Amino acid sequence: MSEERSYYLGTHDVEAWRLGVQHRVWRARTFDVWRRAGITDGSTVIDAGSGPGHATLDLAEIVGPKGKVHALDRSDNFRSAIEAGARARGLANITLHNVDLMLDAVPVSGVDAVFIRWVFIFIADPVLVLKKLAGALRPGGRFICHDYYDWGVMRWTPRRPKLDDFVETAIRDWRANAGDINVARTLLPALPDVGLKVVEANPIVFTTSPKDFTWQWPKTFIVPHAYRLAERGVVTSQWADEVAREWAEAERDPTTIMTTPLLMEVIAEKI
Repeated sequence: MSEERSYYLGTHDVEAWRLGVQHRVWRARTFDVWRRAGITDGSTVIDAGSGPGHATLDLAEIVGPKGKVHALDRSDNFRSAIEAGARARGLANITLHNVDLMLDAVPVSGVDAVFIRWVFIFIADPVLVLKKLAGALRPGGRFICHDYYDWGVMRWTPRRPKLDDFVETAIRDWRANAGDINVARTLLPALPDVGLKVVEANPIVFTTSPKDFTWQWPKTFIVPHAYRLAERGVVTSQWADEVAREWAEAERDPTTIMTTPLLMEVIAEKI
């Protein structure tokens, strides 16, 4: 099986671009949680499931030359993107690791922080991976996670029935072929069992409209994913066309308000 096919959403250039949009929408919130978790100059941090490195590169700038960022990802394409980004920013404090979080050991230990975002939703045994990552922290180190708690909160006003159907269909397919899309519900009660104490658990949901930049986050996913589902035979091409039509109608409507999926932001401390 090719690398591209082994990833539910792929590792192609378009996916790397979508992840970049997602990171820019979440960047201010991400910088804030890093600050609250104590990541600073000289910190050693793991970026677990780093993807093309949008967070990795920002972390490397924050921890500076005295610090270190270990980027863990099994995609050659994504690790190459991090290398290119590090060269462009003049960063020499990133170490890349070819790691499958489910199958491989975490290659470093005693780190100050672990950051993981939208990765557990793709993992067959999230608690196993949580235990590995907790084991890589020094005592008092911080585990920082952004992942979904309730993807079904995504809705539109005025109501868009086909977009509502997209949400339910996407959830069913995700569970059947990728992992638990509401995985934060599993992670939170498992934290004490792996030696982590909750410091903060913050539910985050945005309301957005077509005029807001946050709108670009779901925009880069919903219609393309509807057509991916059609290509895989999960739905018909007509169904995907109807999703695209309703999305376009929502985007043209100045009264549209959208609620995004509910994400849980977790900071936990290694006991």
